[in-house]
Amino acid sequence: MRATPLAARAHILAAVVCATLCALPALRPGAGIAWTTVGLLTALYLACELPGRCRLLGSSVPISAGSFFPLLLAAAFLLPPAAAALVAIPGSLVGRVEHAPATARRIWRAAQLALTVWAASCVHGLLGGGATLGGPGPERLPDFPYALLPACAAALAFSLVLTALDGSILATAERLPLRRAWSGLLPRSLGPHLVHGLAGLMMAVLWRSSYGPVSALFVLLPMYISCWIFSQYHREHAAHRATIRALVQAVDIKDTYTRGHSERVGRASVLIARELGMAEDRLEVLRFAGILHDVGKLCVPTRVLRKDGPLTPEERRVIELHPEYGHEIVRGIGFLGEARAAILHHHERLDGSGYPYGLSGREIPEFARVVAVADAFDAMTSTRSYRRGRPVPAAVEELKRCAGTQFDPQMVRALARGLDRHGWSTASTVVTADETVPVPRAGGGEGTGAARRPVRPRSSDGLEPAAGRAAPGDGRDVAGGRAVATDGSGLASGAQPSVDRTR
Repeated sequence: MRATPLAARAHILAAVVCATLCALPALRPGAGIAWTTVGLLTALYLACELPGRCRLLGSSVPISAGSFFPLLLAAAFLLPPAAAALVAIPGSLVGRVEHAPATARRIWRAAQLALTVWAASCVHGLLGGGATLGGPGPERLPDFPYALLPACAAALAFSLVLTALDGSILATAERLPLRRAWSGLLPRSLGPHLVHGLAGLMMAVLWRSSYGPVSALFVLLPMYISCWIFSQYHREHAAHRATIRALVQAVDIKDTYTRGHSERVGRASVLIARELGMAEDRLEVLRFAGILHDVGKLCVPTRVLRKDGPLTPEERRVIELHPEYGHEIVRGIGFLGEARAAILHHHERLDGSGYPYGLSGREIPEFARVVAVADAFDAMTSTRSYRRGRPVPAAVEELKRCAGTQFDPQMVRALARGLDRHGWSTASTVVTADETVPVPRAGGGEGTGAARRPVRPRSSDGLEPAAGRAAPGDGRDVAGGRAVATDGSGLASGAQPSVDRTR
């Protein structure tokens, strides 16, 4: 508890006092509490939480109490508010927590859930929900569909109180602004809590029926299994994201000059894909493709990546191997799917003059054509130490001018539509950056969120070199051997300008 901020400790103490006051009426003589029901529900909730403390099972069971919310809501439907609050306390106090301080987190969770269940039970009782659950015998059937009204209202109260308390502890413990602490909590939780409320209603109806409490387990068990599967999915997804983050961090450490570029390319790729109407299950893979498109730079000598001044033909050939290096690095990562082809072919050109294999037109994978446009767009709009980023309209016009030769016109049009709808800023928060400095936005304004990078003298290798014109045979990365024009004159002259180090 000593590591917990003073404001958070005071907040936890206030929650504990409120929870105690809510539960005390159940302990008064003559309260008329059905202690058998209280004991069974409390023991069941305790039994659900205990496996999380087992060393053999702890890593495979759901951590969140969300897996057992139907049980807590069933208690809110079956018991008076004070007794329902008692059900949540023992299980919460022994449940597993992932982060320190464990004691403070357990105490907070017990108080939070006691208050939440108490509020849900109050709402359910005010709407006469107890009388709608029926009872043993055919003469006392549940009052459907009216029983759904108090149950859903109680689930709504459960969600409101729980998210309000979640936001309040974030504000006090993490010192977040209240608006930010509560932002998005209710919309994300309301749907699942309503589903839990319906499951809790079915548990309560079966509990009251002639089949008895054991029958309620037939509702809890499927819910628990589905929550377990869902938590395993999220755990696997988190592992995927950690893999991507580690690879991107490795690239950023090797070439800090381009830090943040990968995440922005991923974001622009998704922007294009949404305009194309791609299926949702492909969007995440495409985002991974954009983020990892330059992972092959891990195999490029650092002296080449960070060289100030023109590259020799041999150094350029080394740079041009990075798509193949990247493909080899991610070859064994199964969840990347189509992203692997995008990493290999994102420097191919529509006219067949790109690399590494000189593919043309529709031979180039769709993801690669998307990433190529996103890559070039971010390279032009990002500010570097030796030049300011181009305005977004100018970058889009340059892409349109090169459409049909270097870029797929369909992808360019999709990017333009997406930018018209949503706008663009290079000052987005990136997952790999841990240092931030103000960075001019693509339109020239100031923003924050880009990673700190070393200041370098102006060089002749970039989209907008110091001399104002492109120098052939220069640059740190190339797009099919020729880049988007760097001086506004384009490629019509047949010149082969250099490109931004970020590409």
